[in-house]
Amino acid sequence: MTFELLCMGLIAFIFGSVLVFFGYRLFLILIPIWGFFFGFGLGAQTVQYVLGDAFLGTVTGWVVGFFVALIFAGLSYLFYLAAVAILSGSLGYALTVGLLGAIGLEMGFLVWLIAIVVAVIFAVVVLRFNIQKYVIIIATAALGTGAIILTMLAMFGNLTLIQLVENPVKVAIDNSFLWLLFFLVVAGLGIVAQIQANRNWEIETYNRWAEMEGA
Repeated sequence: MTFELLCMGLIAFIFGSVLVFFGYRLFLILIPIWGFFFGFGLGAQTVQYVLGDAFLGTVTGWVVGFFVALIFAGLSYLFYLAAVAILSGSLGYALTVGLLGAIGLEMGFLVWLIAIVVAVIFAVVVLRFNIQKYVIIIATAALGTGAIILTMLAMFGNLTLIQLVENPVKVAIDNSFLWLLFFLVVAGLGIVAQIQANRNWEIETYNRWAEMEGA
């Protein structure tokens, strides 16, 4: 393991751990970062399954990935409702891919399409019923735990970054089914810890675009 990989792994591990246990408190800081990474992966996978290219195997995949990443990061920073929608959508997308992969469906256009639909439904339901607080807590705990698992696999599992980003859930389950138990335990602890710590604390909503226009 190179020193550079070790440093990157430690940073990713710390980021994931912060998401798990402090995601709600630090939501305003962390969400643009998460929006960027989720947008990049979603954009690249969209090119892969719509155009039939290899994952990040063409310039188009990289360009679209970065373009979507910048849009998601920007929207997350500017608009609270967009940030919640993106986080909720990423949770729905990840859960769908994971569940369908667990029952044996290979990641492909159909799974991608179903995951996109579920992601949109998640975002709409969360905003419609005003359950942002608990969805943010669940999503940050779950997605942070996933980031920890991927970091550990990247550092010690002899796997490439492309393999991890393309279908992280399948990679983790194929590597060892114990990762599922690890996920449930750590994410569960994160959810309980965040609910207890934020029982009487709420995120202040924002619309930075309107604030800039009014300045």
